[in-house]
Amino acid sequence: MGSLDFLPDEFGYVVLVFLYSWGMNMYLASRVMNARKTYNVKYPQMYCDKSHLFNCVQRAHQNTLEALPFWMIFQLIAGLAYPVAAAVLGAIWVTSRFTYAHGYYTGDPEKRLRGANGYIGLFGLLTLSLYTALQSLHFFGLIDD
Repeated sequence: MGSLDFLPDEFGYVVLVFLYSWGMNMYLASRVMNARKTYNVKYPQMYCDKSHLFNCVQRAHQNTLEALPFWMIFQLIAGLAYPVAAAVLGAIWVTSRFTYAHGYYTGDPEKRLRGANGYIGLFGLLTLSLYTALQSLHFFGLIDD
């Protein structure tokens, strides 16, 4: 028995989406670093009273960091039971974060809602995670194995 035999065959897709999320996070972080230079915002200052645009760039990244732990947990749980579906839903969520951020970068925070399609991925993963939990508990015999 190999060390990865306990994982579903297609779990590699889930891992690829995790790597994609790392790349997305690094991209958003680099945008904040560039904005810090552009608007002269020194560490540890999180926001800038002089630049609404800096705050929009910083918030796009910060909001993603706030959601990332929950997404990662749902991605992992759903991916263990339904790796292909989880990978597709995860890729939708990660891709939406680019759209969300670029909308926010315009300086009009309402344009961040262009990334709202990411909720399809997030709530899809939440649903699959819940279903996985109920399935593993044999939810009063209502859900078949």
